[in-house]
Amino acid sequence: MLAIRTDAVSKRYRLGEWVPYRTLRESIMDFVRRPFGYVVREKREYTWALRDVSIQIGCGEVVGIIGRNGSGKSTLLKILSRITEPTEGAAEIRGRVGSLLEVGTGFHPELTGRENIYLNGAILGMKRAEIKHNFDEIVAFAEIEKFIDTSVKHYSSGMYLRLAFAVAAHLQPEILLVDEVLAVGDAAFQRKCLGKMDDVARQGRTVLFVSHNMGAVHRLCSRAIWLDNGQVRDQGSAARVIERYIAQDIETEGERHWSDERRPGDHTTRLCAVRICQPSGVPCAAIDIRKPFDIEIDNEFAEDLPEISIGLRILSPDGQIIFHSADSVIQTPLRHPAGRYVSVCQFPAYALNAGRYTLSVTADVPGRSIVYVQDAVLSFSVERTCADLERYGAYVWRGWIGPKLVNWIGRELPAPPGADAR
Repeated sequence: MLAIRTDAVSKRYRLGEWVPYRTLRESIMDFVRRPFGYVVREKREYTWALRDVSIQIGCGEVVGIIGRNGSGKSTLLKILSRITEPTEGAAEIRGRVGSLLEVGTGFHPELTGRENIYLNGAILGMKRAEIKHNFDEIVAFAEIEKFIDTSVKHYSSGMYLRLAFAVAAHLQPEILLVDEVLAVGDAAFQRKCLGKMDDVARQGRTVLFVSHNMGAVHRLCSRAIWLDNGQVRDQGSAARVIERYIAQDIETEGERHWSDERRPGDHTTRLCAVRICQPSGVPCAAIDIRKPFDIEIDNEFAEDLPEISIGLRILSPDGQIIFHSADSVIQTPLRHPAGRYVSVCQFPAYALNAGRYTLSVTADVPGRSIVYVQDAVLSFSVERTCADLERYGAYVWRGWIGPKLVNWIGRELPAPPGADAR
């Protein structure tokens, strides 16, 4: 049975200023500035936030919506929440909806936290007895007992978020819509919210989760929908869609160069290229698990920078950092003279297990970050051979980190007391 269904939903917005109601003074001032303006027809420009979006979500499914900023994720949730109507198409929802789209949505700033719980619960369609039954749990989850009788206009954005999420999650909606507002909370509260959404999902309720946190989407969601420029670019299992999303626009030939005008950095340092090479020295995107490999980071320095730290991060397909290192951790600091300089990070054989990875790079000096490429710059794979499978079987390469990044030692245990007597 379907909980959410959209049929070719599209949403169009008009660009520029639009005022539905005008005062007499504004109309007079417009006429004074342009007395014959009323005969001039302004050219209207429009943009499509969504275009022909058709999705189906079953009851009890937990689905993640991913995509870049401006791809239409929030617009889709607003249509499903009945905040706005689609320009074209139709959206059907079966069940009571609880939505958390913006911090403090549905709260009145002059009312206290206690009063807003009852107000927001009523908006969600809950009876007063039902709200009263869940009241203590809501307040305890939000961790604002001390301020529950304080006007919410005095709350911080984090307190707003705690209370808003607590109300939406505890009033037992059949469908829970959550936008990227969790980014406002601290790390501990984010973990708490993710745990609560996990509980909601296990209770058989439907969750639609919009987030840029690929790790959270991978953990919570069985399916993912990727929106790009207002259209569905891909949908399916969360792991597969996330991997495609992270790998978009990334070089897969083992090497990436930036042109002079587009090099990341500042007036002291510019990132020129990144390469992944095996012993042959030829860049490659498919690494043989049995052989060592190097990651080369090519920078150009306008001056000597003895304290700069060049680093890299290797990420799993769901965006989790599984390896992070920098040349500043070695005992003898590397010198970075003015000019072109290549920092090389050497990996032994079997350092990473078989799988797909992405790479990002960093360049920092004490107190500030010069070059930080947050998005992945390269995508590569580590591949095992038939000989490995025959020798070790199917279990040895599970996970991400391989056996050569750890060191095993053996030591002899002392003899137990009385061993000589026996």
